[in-house]
Amino acid sequence: MAEQRLVHIIDDEEAIRRSASFMLKTSGFAVETWASGVDFLREAKHAAMGCVLLDVRMPEMDGLAVQQAMLERGIAMPVVVLTGHGDVSIAVRAMKAGAVDFIEKPFAKALLLESLAVAFERIDRSEADAVRAADAAIAISALTAREREVLEGLARGLPNKTIAYDFGISPRTVEVHRANIMSKLHARSLSEALRIAFAAGLGSSRG
Repeated sequence: MAEQRLVHIIDDEEAIRRSASFMLKTSGFAVETWASGVDFLREAKHAAMGCVLLDVRMPEMDGLAVQQAMLERGIAMPVVVLTGHGDVSIAVRAMKAGAVDFIEKPFAKALLLESLAVAFERIDRSEADAVRAADAAIAISALTAREREVLEGLARGLPNKTIAYDFGISPRTVEVHRANIMSKLHARSLSEALRIAFAAGLGSSRG
């Protein structure tokens, strides 16, 4: 059986926590509820990965502050913001800070499930990206230091002549390195080799 998707509900209103929890559990989700952002943040580093359903207006620490604290602490769970007061400007700020969506209370079940589907797609995508990055790093570890430098130059869009000049080697030697890179990365085209390079974080340096 597929693992249940987990939703963390952070809301100071017990009635909301109870009704949202019931709605989600009957839709097949696992649910953890938190009465405040402070409670959640205290345990978040050890909490299971899931989507966060986050109320905006809470005493002690509001939703935007919780969201900011999550960013600062590297808690990479997607956030769906709940607002009960039609606070569009607050919701926009939450979206700019990376929230997946915002929903006004009282919310329709279909709307909530739709937002959660987008949030869990984001988790799946980031997990897939992490796997790709790890695979790319392993592939690139097979390259020599000079081959890696040549690949870095290619990833930055530099032509062979420029790469050759930068490293004091001949354009012909760059071509040999390119051929070796393609072979070691099992890449059938330069674009395929570049996709691996980008996945491993190459090509982002300036200079």
